[in-house]
Amino acid sequence: MHIADMTMFYAPASGGVRTYLEAKHRRLRLYPGVRHSVLVPGSDYRQHDGVYEIPAPMLPFGRGHRFPVRRGPWREQLRALRPDLIEVGDPYMTAWAALDAGRRLDIPVIGFYHSDLPLLASKRMGAWFGANMAQYVSRLYRSFDRVLAPSQVMADKLDSLGVHNVHVQPLGVDLQTFRPQRRDPQLRARLGLADDARLLIFAGRGSREKNLPVLLEAARLLGRPYHLLLVGSTMPRKVPDNVTVIDRFCGREEVATYMASSDLLLHAGDQETFGLVALEAMASGIPVVAARAGALPEIVPFHCGRLCRPLDARSMAQTVRELFTGNVRLLGQQARQHVEAHHAWDAVVAGLLAHYQAVRGTLDLPVAVHG
Repeated sequence: MHIADMTMFYAPASGGVRTYLEAKHRRLRLYPGVRHSVLVPGSDYRQHDGVYEIPAPMLPFGRGHRFPVRRGPWREQLRALRPDLIEVGDPYMTAWAALDAGRRLDIPVIGFYHSDLPLLASKRMGAWFGANMAQYVSRLYRSFDRVLAPSQVMADKLDSLGVHNVHVQPLGVDLQTFRPQRRDPQLRARLGLADDARLLIFAGRGSREKNLPVLLEAARLLGRPYHLLLVGSTMPRKVPDNVTVIDRFCGREEVATYMASSDLLLHAGDQETFGLVALEAMASGIPVVAARAGALPEIVPFHCGRLCRPLDARSMAQTVRELFTGNVRLLGQQARQHVEAHHAWDAVVAGLLAHYQAVRGTLDLPVAVHG
């Protein structure tokens, strides 16, 4: 079986979609008889190790992202590869190119709905844009042979738009990169903190939907000995005294070390379609305090952390204090056990293969070879 994935969400500072594709690409190599090709935008035509770059213009202020504007090159690359199935990871030009190629090759096309586009459009550009984006999403995703959503809340939103052929397919976390053993006992000293400082962390892009002002206000309300570490690009510069900012893109191993060396993750985002950073924290052996919104209630059970009122810094601060009255380390251990049981990438890829076989009308699932 030859699977082709394609997305425009693939840049040096990309988040969950690139993580998903790279984890999937690594694991599908373990399956005899399975070939995996990944089509992404680039500066020129090139191919390496099954990843095909197709020229696309750079987005201004897009942190390295490129935006395909022509269907033809993508469609022709798919026709040359002749896959047995196509999966699309974004709702833009590449999606329509995949549908075109799927019809010409007579193969199924799956759409993975990674982002809540109507909500993002409403928040950034107003209700009129949100309503029009909802119509667009409905039209596009009803065209796929099957739609995958990373959480039940996303599946429900698609269903409300008239997209009914939706299946929940949770994503995974890299258990080898994010693990408690990466803890650095010297981190607090390097940050100028006392050994008994209660170190909170958030890692990711400083985009509007992450609601970083809520985190900063929660840190101000908590005061010392609590200390918040913000890790990632486009982070705020004006912060309370008990906040440290690492305002740059950090590699996965570096982020994993910061995670494992902290006491818990703070997450104020209220639009998460899945919340991969929460899983990465849990895999690192630390609990999560997050907003009770989006997909976060689905992936942060009570034995792995706590949920607070969305967009409420006072509620978040109080929830953090309450969590520290109990056994924070035990919650972190339980969080690691939870992701090992429910979010290992091997289980995710096995679930994906079951979807692929279903849309192809075949029954025999390939079996991975573990060395």
